[in-house]
Amino acid sequence: MAALVAVAARGCGGVWRRARQRGAGQPGSGPGPFPRGQRAVACNARGGAVPAGKSGLAPWVPVVGLEIHAQISSNSKLFSGSQVQFAAPPNSLVSFFDASLPGTLPVLNRRCVEAAVMTGLALNCSINKKSLFDRKHYFYADLPAGYQITQQRVPIAVNGSLSYSLCIDNKMRQMVTKTVRIKQIQLEQDSGKSLHDDTRSQTLVDLNRAGVGLMEVVMEPDMCCGEEAAAAVRELQLILQTLGSSQAVMAEGQLRVDANVSVHHPGEPYGVRTEVKNINSIRFLAKAIDYEIQRQIEELENGGTILNETRAFDSKLGCTVPMRDKEGKQDYRFMPEPNLPPLILYDAKSLPANMNHQQVINIDWIHERLPDLPSVKRKKLVEQYGILPEHSFTLLNEDGLAEFFESVVKQTQMKPKKVIGWILKDLLSYLKQHSLTVKESPVSSFLLADLLNLLEKKEISSTAAKQVLAELWKGEGKTPLEIVKEQKLELLQDQKELEQICQAVIDGHKNEVMAIKAGNPKVLNKLIGLVQKETQGRSNPVLVKQLLEKKLSG
Repeated sequence: MAALVAVAARGCGGVWRRARQRGAGQPGSGPGPFPRGQRAVACNARGGAVPAGKSGLAPWVPVVGLEIHAQISSNSKLFSGSQVQFAAPPNSLVSFFDASLPGTLPVLNRRCVEAAVMTGLALNCSINKKSLFDRKHYFYADLPAGYQITQQRVPIAVNGSLSYSLCIDNKMRQMVTKTVRIKQIQLEQDSGKSLHDDTRSQTLVDLNRAGVGLMEVVMEPDMCCGEEAAAAVRELQLILQTLGSSQAVMAEGQLRVDANVSVHHPGEPYGVRTEVKNINSIRFLAKAIDYEIQRQIEELENGGTILNETRAFDSKLGCTVPMRDKEGKQDYRFMPEPNLPPLILYDAKSLPANMNHQQVINIDWIHERLPDLPSVKRKKLVEQYGILPEHSFTLLNEDGLAEFFESVVKQTQMKPKKVIGWILKDLLSYLKQHSLTVKESPVSSFLLADLLNLLEKKEISSTAAKQVLAELWKGEGKTPLEIVKEQKLELLQDQKELEQICQAVIDGHKNEVMAIKAGNPKVLNKLIGLVQKETQGRSNPVLVKQLLEKKLSG
């Protein structure tokens, strides 16, 4: 079978191009016809096709739409007073209503409604002042009632949009902004959880999650690759966390994504789509979509057909696998929920004068209290501190990092443009290396600011500052100044002594001196490094450079 030639490209635009390479697959290739580690050919973010080869080009247009289930951040469930808690003992948080005992009735949770309205407003949706609840019938062992209460006919929010950004080069120097349309946001119940015990050949049911409030965000098929989908979901995750409407921790199942994927030739109708269910990682989302696009293109170019089926992403194998086909369309027998009246919301104009404000939800009141969204925060960071736009994305993508940066800036004399380098290159790389969050950092914003002040006052060199930072990571409770004095890292103040060291380095490296005088100034950096080594990092590199240049020009 001909192997797929993959060309890495940041961002994607519209048309994918594939090239076939004669011969067998490459050694070490992963499951299916695609070499492990390679990605499908993606267009650049401006929309131009990225060619994969000189011959055998076949253009394809991938189409990606998402359905995202976000667990609402609430103390109790959507229609019952049962507590919501992650990893509680099985079946310890189940009310009579959650277990669907006869005679129990749903009571709508106000907090869940407010969270949905807040999310809808943040996503530029129109909020329906009258929305309806429906029953969606299907049988799952962990769905005691045999139906889910959802909003099929008239959801709480419709016709919104989400803007997201992605980089189009590996160094994140160029960002482009794209928009995906939001079809609707609906309130619905979560199901329970089935725990399969293969050893005993039995399935156990935990109903703790049954009835937990969800917001389903349905995105139109406006994306064309895994990277775009991942960027859109990450932006949505940040918005939900900023609003507080959902904690959106994917590792805890609080944000789950279903991806609908199809491919077609330009100018032709959309192809048959497959649905990749319950993806719980942004990284896996990108991989699952890109693999599925590759798989469909390969299948069609080999003369096969795409089945309308549900698939799952196997993260260990790096591929999607079939779950069930959807050719025989399931009849969910939607019907109005008889135990819940229409959900009526108000704005400032429609709110009756004699109405108790605590018994209604005012859309305008919620709108006025929306916090700054991530896009606004990024803009403020760039304008206020003069940092690069791509740096503002990194600051917000890491929970608590923007606050850490601003705290350091307030406590140090160093310019923000210099501080950002220490935050992103030194602090963040250490945290990632040790799998720590910003809140778990052994180096506080106060300690880092204290260290940067020593550097800014030229009391220590940048090399010594990194040595001090390495000591601070140990979390021994010492201040930067104490470490500097203890290890004698103060900047060498005796200029005569420094001149003598520079002269000794020059005398001992005649070849380098000849190269510099012959017109190769880059060799000077080697001499500066040697002086730094002789002074154990205690010399000022700028002063060393000046002294060396002076002596070499004499």
